[in-house]
Amino acid sequence: MQFTALELSLLLNGTVEGDPLVSVNQLAKIEDAKTGSLSFLANPKYEQYLYSTDASIVIVNNDLVLTAPTNATLIRVENAYSAFSVLLEKYNTLKLNKTGIEQPCFIHPSAQIGKNVYIGSFAYIGPNVKIGNNCKIYPNTYIADDVIIANDVTLFSGVKIYFDCVIGNNVIIHSGTIIGADGFGFAPVGDGTYSKISQIGNVIIEDDVEIGSNTTVDRATMGSTIIRRGVKLDNLIQIAHNVEIGANTVVAAQTGISGSTKVGENCIVGGQVGIVGHLSIAKGTQIQAQAGIGRNITEEGKKWAGSPAVPFSDNMRSVIVLQRLPELEKRVIELEKIIAELKKGH
Repeated sequence: MQFTALELSLLLNGTVEGDPLVSVNQLAKIEDAKTGSLSFLANPKYEQYLYSTDASIVIVNNDLVLTAPTNATLIRVENAYSAFSVLLEKYNTLKLNKTGIEQPCFIHPSAQIGKNVYIGSFAYIGPNVKIGNNCKIYPNTYIADDVIIANDVTLFSGVKIYFDCVIGNNVIIHSGTIIGADGFGFAPVGDGTYSKISQIGNVIIEDDVEIGSNTTVDRATMGSTIIRRGVKLDNLIQIAHNVEIGANTVVAAQTGISGSTKVGENCIVGGQVGIVGHLSIAKGTQIQAQAGIGRNITEEGKKWAGSPAVPFSDNMRSVIVLQRLPELEKRVIELEKIIAELKKGH
C-alpha cells in the first residue's frame, strides 16, 4: 500500500507543498516517524516535531505558518485531524479487506450466507444461521443455532454468539467477547442450595454498535437483553440479563450493569462503574469512574460520582472535606486539650 503526496491530496481535497511524487507506505506519529511515513500535525504542542521529523509527508492545517524549514512534503487541508482520521479508516479497511471461505471451517447446510463474506479457518456456523452481505467472521468464531446477523458485521477471532441472538448492521465485536451466555439466574432452595433458572430469552444488538474485547452480554431470562443503535462498549464489561442500553450510550471498561436495569440514551458511563439491578438511568446521565449506582436516576443530563453515587458537585465538596480531615483532626485534638485545661481550672 503505497501512495504519493499527489494521490493523497486528491483523496483529501488538499494542496501539496513540496514534492508531489514523494511516496509513503505507512502511518506514524510525527515524533516517531521515519522516511516513508505519513503523519499529521493538528495540535500546536507538537509543532516542534514538524521541523525535525523524518516523515516523508505531513498533513497540516491550511492556516499553519511555518517558523522554520522542514524536510517533509506538506499536504495542507481544512482540518488535519479529520483528514488523518479519513486515512486511518481507509488504511484499516484495506488492512482488513478479507474475502472468501477458509478451510477448515464448519458451515451447516441450512445456514444462509450473504455475498462478499469472509469466514476464517476453524469458524463454526450452526443450523439456520443467517449472515448478511459484506460480513467478516474471523477464525475460531462460534455462531450458534438460529442466530441472525445483518450486513457489514465484523466478528473478530474467538467471538462466541449463542443461539437465537440477533445482530444488526455495521456491528463490530472484538475478540473474546461472548454474546448470549446465560444470565445469572438461580433460585434459593430450602436446603441452602440454588436451583438454576433456565434463560430462554436472547440478545438483540442494533445497528452501528461496537463492543470491545472480553465483554459479556448475557441473554435475557425471558424477552431480550437489548443494546440499542450506536452504543459503544469498551473491553471487559458485564451486561447482565434483561438489561437495556439506550442509543448512543458509551460505557468504559470494567463496568458491571446488573439485571433488568435500563440505561437511557446518550449516557456516558466511566470505567469500573457498578450499577444495581432493576434501576432506570435517565437520558444523558454522566457517571464518573468507580461510581456505585444504587438508586434510580430520574433527572436527565446530570453528572454523578462516588460510591454510593451522589450528584457530581456534592461529591467534589465531600472530597475536599476528606482532604482536610487530618487538619480538622489536629484542631479537634487541640480543642480537647484546651477544654481539659479549662475544666482543671475550675
